[in-house]
Amino acid sequence: MRICVFGSASNIINESYIKTVEEFAYEMGKRNHQLVFGAGKEGLMGASARGMKKAGGEIYGVVPKFFVEEGIEGLFEECTQLFTTDTMRERKAKMEDMADAFIIVPGGVGTFEEFFEIVTLKQLGRHNKPIAVYNINGYYDSMEEMMEHSMREGFVREKCSDLYRYFDDSDKLLDYIEHDTGTKWTLDDLKRN
Repeated sequence: MRICVFGSASNIINESYIKTVEEFAYEMGKRNHQLVFGAGKEGLMGASARGMKKAGGEIYGVVPKFFVEEGIEGLFEECTQLFTTDTMRERKAKMEDMADAFIIVPGGVGTFEEFFEIVTLKQLGRHNKPIAVYNINGYYDSMEEMMEHSMREGFVREKCSDLYRYFDDSDKLLDYIEHDTGTKWTLDDLKRN
C-alpha cells in the first residue's frame, strides 16, 4: 500500500517527534508499505523517509520546482522516484492520486491545510481512502476538540467524524489503515442539507 505522510518540514521541533516518526515509518516499511511524501530531508518529512529507507521500502517524493530553484527546502536524496510539479496545488494532487491512504503526523500550517483538504475531498466523495491522524504527544488534541466543537455547533456534520481517526498508538493506526473499508456515508449524509 502506498501511504502518504503529511507532516512538518522543520527541524526546530522537539527531537521526540522526529524519533517517533522515524520509528513509525520504519514499521510502515516492515509491513511492506511504500511512502509518498513531500520530498523534504528535514523535520518529520525527512524522518519518515529515513525510517522507510532503513526498512528497505520504496519512497516517492513530490516537490514543486520552485522549492528547488529558490532553496526553500533541501530534498531527501534517496527517493526511489522524485516527481516535480509546477505548483503546490499540483504537488498535493499528485500525492493524493498516488496514495492509497493518508497519515497526518504533527506539522504546521501546510500540514493542517493538507489534512483539511483530503478530509474535504472525502466528504465530497472524491475519494474513499483511509485518513489517520497520528496524535504524537497529544499534538492534535486541540484540533480534535475544535472539530468536536464544530460538530456540536452544527457547522460540521457529526457523521464527518467517520472520515478519519485519531491515534496515539502506531500499531493501532497501521491496523486501521490496512483494514479500513471506507466510509458508509453518502454525500447527502455528509454534506447536503
